Amino acid sequence: MQLLRVAWALAGAALCCALLLLLHSRLLKEGQLAAGTCEIVTLDRDSSQPRRTIARQTARCACKKGQIAGTTRARPACVDARIVRTKQWCDMVPCLEDEGCDLLVNRSGWTCTQPGGRVKTTTAL
Repeated sequence: MQLLRVAWALAGAALCCALLLLLHSRLLKEGQLAAGTCEIVTLDRDSSQPRRTIARQTARCACKKGQIAGTTRARPACVDARIVRTKQWCDMVPCLEDEGCDLLVNRSGWTCTQPGGRVKTTTAL
């Protein structure tokens, strides 16, 4: 009798879990992002100029309240909106770990300088 009760309890728990997963998947419909995440939508590269590559990236983000789309460690990410408002781009840690970050003079973006001297410049639109 005790074993039968345990079996019914486990079956009920499994059914509840299945229903919760079904509800969760319905709430996060196809194409929706989870809060606080980003994905790259388009990435275009132009290498027509010597020693220079121009890359344009479009990202889609579902940021939480007080956050806005930005860049962290060279990837799209949700960052504190204050960083974008004040144009303190290096505060969002946009460069890779071994790179140094510097603001452009007109604060329209930033540069990431690699140890070998290569510089990547990013402008924010």
